[in-house]
Amino acid sequence: MGKFMQRVRGLYVMTGVLLVWVTSVSQAADSPYEAAAEIDRLLNSRVLDSTDSPVGLADDATFLRRAFLDVVGEPPTADDVLAFYLDDTSDKRRVLVNALLADEAFGKNWARYWRDVILYRRTEDRAVAYSRRILVDYLAKEFNSNQPWSKIATAFMTATGDVREKGETALIMAQSGKPEDVTAEVSRIFLGIQIQCAQCHDHPTDSWNRQQFHQLAAFFPRIAIRPDRSGEQPTFNVVVNDSPFQYRRRRQNNNRYRGTPEHHMPDLDDPSSKGVLMQPVFFVTGSKLPLGTRDAKRRGKLAEWITAPTNPWFSKAYVNRIWSELVGEGFYEPIDDLGPDRECSSPETLDYLAKGFTENGYNIKWLYRTIMATDAYQRKSLSRRDYDQPPFLANCPQRLRGDQLYDSLVSALDLDIRTPQRGRGQGSYRGRRDPRALFNESFGYDPSDPRVDIGGSIQQALMIMNGPFIAQGINARRSKGLGALLRANPDDKDVLFELYLKVLARGPTATEKGTCLAYIRRVGNRNEAFEDITWALINSTEFIHRN
Repeated sequence: MGKFMQRVRGLYVMTGVLLVWVTSVSQAADSPYEAAAEIDRLLNSRVLDSTDSPVGLADDATFLRRAFLDVVGEPPTADDVLAFYLDDTSDKRRVLVNALLADEAFGKNWARYWRDVILYRRTEDRAVAYSRRILVDYLAKEFNSNQPWSKIATAFMTATGDVREKGETALIMAQSGKPEDVTAEVSRIFLGIQIQCAQCHDHPTDSWNRQQFHQLAAFFPRIAIRPDRSGEQPTFNVVVNDSPFQYRRRRQNNNRYRGTPEHHMPDLDDPSSKGVLMQPVFFVTGSKLPLGTRDAKRRGKLAEWITAPTNPWFSKAYVNRIWSELVGEGFYEPIDDLGPDRECSSPETLDYLAKGFTENGYNIKWLYRTIMATDAYQRKSLSRRDYDQPPFLANCPQRLRGDQLYDSLVSALDLDIRTPQRGRGQGSYRGRRDPRALFNESFGYDPSDPRVDIGGSIQQALMIMNGPFIAQGINARRSKGLGALLRANPDDKDVLFELYLKVLARGPTATEKGTCLAYIRRVGNRNEAFEDITWALINSTEFIHRN
C-alpha cells in the first residue's frame, strides 16, 4: 500500500490537518458511533452482576495492524506505523478506519473473502478456473462503490450470462446450475440457514421439512450451465429455458445443460419416478408463486423476498458473518448456521445491529464502521481456548487467510511477485502459475468454518520455512528488502527496529532486542544473522495470525 497514512492524513501531526474528505466523513457518520456505544452497553450488561469482566483495549500497534489486515488485507508499512505512533489526536482510530474503507484495497480484500465463501463448497471444480478472477473483480467494484448488500445478493440469485465475463454468475456456476445445490447455497450464504439438511428428510435439528426445501428449489429449475466454444476461449453460460413444454432433461457426464419447466421432489421409495411436482414457496414467509411462472420472475421475486426488510435472517446472516470476521467469533457458531432453533450468544445485540444495518439500506461500510468502533472490536486479543469467559469480552486471534498471509509476506520481504504469471496450461487452466493462486492452494481455508477448527499443516509449515520465494525474500544480498535495509543502516539496533516494523508492525520488546543482538554477536556474520532473524519472525505465530 506504500505510505498509506501519508496519502490519507499528510503524516498526521506533521501537517496537523485532516484531509477534507476525512473530516466530512467523520462529521456525517455519527450514527455508526452511536450504534457502537449501544452495542457495547448491550454486551456489557450481560456481565454486570457477575465476576466476568472485559479485557482492556488493545494498544495502538495491535489496533493498527488489526485494522489494516481486517479492512485491506495487508499489514501497515513502517511509515504507516510511525505516523500512527506520532499522532496524538483522540480520533485517530476512527480516522484510520474511514481512510482504510475508502481505499480500493478494501474491495479487493473482501472480494477475495467472498470468493472463498462462494467457491469453497463448490460441486463444479471448473468454477475456480472460469470464475475466480472475474468474481473478485466484480465484487471489488461493488464493495468499493458501497453498493447495498441486497443489490449484490440479488445479482447472484438472478444471474445469467458468460461465467468468464459476469462475476455474479459464480455462485450458480460453482453449483453446476443444479437447482438443489444452488438452493442450498442461496439459503446458507444469504440467510445463514442450512436448509440443505432437509433435502432428503425433514431437518434433524431444525423445524424445516423436506417439502420446504424442494419448494425453495422450485425457484431454480429453469437454469442450467451450458458450454460455449464459439469464442477464442471456451467458457460456460448460465442459461434459462422458459419453454412451456415438458422435455427430457439432457445430461452429459452428469452435467446439467438444460433446465426443466418445474421442479419435482424425488420419491425416495421409487427413485425412477418423476416425483412430486413442487410449487415455488419461500419457506421463511410462505410467499408463493404459481406453477408456470417464468424464470426471471421466479428468481427476481425470491431475491425480493429474501432481501426484504421484513425478513430478519437476511440481515442477521450478513451481520453475524462480518462480526465474526472482525471480532473473532459470531453470535451464532458456525456463522452460516442460524435459525429459530439455534442458540444465539447475545440475541439482543444481534437484533440491534441487524436492525441498524437494515435501516441504513444494507450499507456495508456503515456496518464496518460500527463494528470497528466498538470496544468489543478494539479489545486485546485472547484465544477462546485460553479465555473461559462469555463471548465478546475480548477479541479473538485469527489465522490469516491465504491472501492476507501472501500479501503480508510480499510486504515484509519486499517481494515483487504481485503480478500473475501466465502458465503453459491449456484453455481454462492457463494462469495456474499465478503465485497468489498457488499460495492459496496451500494456505486457503473455508472462511465459513469456525476459527477454532482452522489450524496449520505440515505442508504450510514447510512452505513458509523452505519455500523458494521465502528463501529469495530473506536473502541479505538482494538489492531490495533485507539487503537494502542492511546496506542503508550500519547500526544493528536500527536494522532490528525497522525489521520488526516491516514484519510485525511494532518495535521489538526489550527482551527480543537483547536476544537478537546477542544472537548477531554470537553468529559473527551480520547477513547470516539477520537472515535467521527474518526467517524466525515470518515463521512466528504472531506473523501468521491477526491479533
